[in-house]
Amino acid sequence: MGNPMARTTGPLTVAIVDDHPVVIEGIQTWLSEEPRISVGHTGETADVEAGIADLLILDLNLHGSLVIGDIATLAAAGQRVIAFSQFTEQRVVLEALEAGACEFVAKNEGRAHLVNAVLAAAGDRPYVTPTAAGVLAGDRGASRPRLSSQERTALLWWFQSMSKASVARRMGVSVHTVDVYIRRARVKYAQVGRTAPTKADMLARAIEDGLVKPDDITGYESAAVGVG
Repeated sequence: MGNPMARTTGPLTVAIVDDHPVVIEGIQTWLSEEPRISVGHTGETADVEAGIADLLILDLNLHGSLVIGDIATLAAAGQRVIAFSQFTEQRVVLEALEAGACEFVAKNEGRAHLVNAVLAAAGDRPYVTPTAAGVLAGDRGASRPRLSSQERTALLWWFQSMSKASVARRMGVSVHTVDVYIRRARVKYAQVGRTAPTKADMLARAIEDGLVKPDDITGYESAAVGVG
């Protein structure tokens, strides 16, 4: 399966979920000024399926309840999600990013930050807003990215000289979803200033952080040298 975000023609489709219609209208107005973006589905609940759009902007607090768990579910299915919230406490921001949100944008950060975050997430590039940067800088574990269990599993099996197709079969997901896990891990490393553009770089970072051990990797020496 190909990457639905890696398109060369046509606008990027964005869905918006927020329980305040005025906020949805405001986001639509902001995004309408960017010709590369087209707004599709809008709604007031997180009852949406992965693939509803190239990217989903999700309010973290819907009808009085935090929906961080919905981020994890959507992200696990390969949906790119931007967390959009008025709640900017460190715990909330970190939990949203750890659950699999591509970016965190505070509602008071304005149009430019939201549009930049959307375009960056669509291209699997990191974009850190001032709110997220402040939280990450204040987090003692900020130099170690918070990878989800799916991301760690995909990386481990990929490092074990398995093809992405084999990893996908073993995890029970599509090859596209495995690609998403790996790209998302790369973005998270870039967000904390530790870029990992190649498989060898990713392996080195994972070993540095204790996510995997050399003994876990079949053919570790050959896999860690000159692998792109």
